[in-house]
Amino acid sequence: MGKQVQIHKAAIVHEGAELGSGVQVGPFAVIGPQVKLDDEVVVDAHAIVEGRTTVGARTRIHSFASVGSKPQDLKFAGEDTELIIGADNMIREYANISLGTAGGGGKTVIGNGNLFMVYSHIAHDCHVGDECIFANGVAIAGHAVIGNKAVFGGLSALHQFCLVGDMVMVAAGAIVTQDVPPYVMVHGNRAQPNGLNVVGLRRSGMSTAQVSDVKAAYRLIYNENLGIEEARDRIASEVTDAFVKAKFLDFLAASKRGVCR
Repeated sequence: MGKQVQIHKAAIVHEGAELGSGVQVGPFAVIGPQVKLDDEVVVDAHAIVEGRTTVGARTRIHSFASVGSKPQDLKFAGEDTELIIGADNMIREYANISLGTAGGGGKTVIGNGNLFMVYSHIAHDCHVGDECIFANGVAIAGHAVIGNKAVFGGLSALHQFCLVGDMVMVAAGAIVTQDVPPYVMVHGNRAQPNGLNVVGLRRSGMSTAQVSDVKAAYRLIYNENLGIEEARDRIASEVTDAFVKAKFLDFLAASKRGVCR
């Protein structure tokens, strides 16, 4: 048998909500009728989970967080959209994650093992990978796509429709208005490149040769006075590691707002 569900007598769990084994719902929390909480999800006091929202196993939603709220989009007219959150996420106090919109594909998607600190905001139709960190007060605008293990410093912001690659580091207070390639660090308003996340690369288990190829790709994008198309062609011909090459070429192919430079 699974673990017992624990619902405080002062909580509101609407009929139709699906709760897995071991789910805990604290006092004055509200769980909407279309919500699905997987095993061992914890919803603390005064948190709200609403809309057509699925929350993955072992995720914890802290007090006063708002998960599955209506999009902050004037075009939203109540259409049936959803929010999908993976496993092992930590959603801290007053964080907000919105549903998707019909015009943006209909869903907001959050991966596994992410940390959303106090007052962080993930807007409608965003897609967030795994093991990212959003520090206090981070604002991610609608339709943004963020890779795995990205880190956003406190009070930083990301423009709508931006693409952020794996293991990017955004400095506190930075305002990012264009796409940021994998492994790059940016800072400032507006954000500019500030080198590579070398420590993160080493911790990720990349080989010395792969790190050298990442540095080569960075140099071609930022230090050779090349246009993006020429930089892409030279990455394709000069970067030897298949994994690193694919990371940068796939990013450049997907970039729509231009590369942050």
